[in-house]
Amino acid sequence: MTVDAVIFDWGGTLTRWHDVDFHAESLALAAAVVATPSADDDRMLHAKRLHEAGSVVWGWSREQQRSATVADLFDVAGLEHDPDLLTAYYEFWLPHTQTDPEVAPLFTWLHEHGIKVGVLSNTIWPRAWHVGFFERDGVAHLIDGDVYTSEIAWTKPSPHAFAAALEAVGASDPARCVYVGDRLFDDVWGAQNAGLRTIHIPHSAIPAEQIGHTEGVPDAVANSLAEVRRIVAEWHR
Repeated sequence: MTVDAVIFDWGGTLTRWHDVDFHAESLALAAAVVATPSADDDRMLHAKRLHEAGSVVWGWSREQQRSATVADLFDVAGLEHDPDLLTAYYEFWLPHTQTDPEVAPLFTWLHEHGIKVGVLSNTIWPRAWHVGFFERDGVAHLIDGDVYTSEIAWTKPSPHAFAAALEAVGASDPARCVYVGDRLFDDVWGAQNAGLRTIHIPHSAIPAEQIGHTEGVPDAVANSLAEVRRIVAEWHR
């Protein structure tokens, strides 16, 4: 096998896994609700509705492979929001967005061996946020193509999402591509269904409600991103 491209999941793969206080996340998100002179204009109530809406929106992804955006989240919650007021939500997530220090050396090695680098992330966030994180951490120039499901119709594990990622990096044969991720449903089972080889990074504590209906068996397991290099080197003949 020759490897044409290696495509990576983002959260929990290119970033280190963090436990998240979802109540605090919902409160930060509620700061973006447009204030009204109403007794119902209560931040705790808004946060509760947004938390419930999050379960609905991520249910779309898990059950229907249907994508969503931040705007969809507020629509499901029945709340009007101002995108310029998402600062608190953005800042809440910043500590969880740091790129793993092993990413730059791995991406550099892949390029040195003629292998393209891609990213495919299930996300409701806008592209600009993700690109900004990569730019901040000095690795954006090492990515040949990136797809964020907030800007396409599907999410992983849909084969359409993986096809979009292959197109983004300029790869045509999924059998010559590898997907690296931390989830056995979205990343491993999904990528294998789309014809890619898979590498599982099993260091994330996936919440029970986020585990899908099927768990794939990866072609290889890497306990760190540094191990991905060894695995890909064995496949890249």
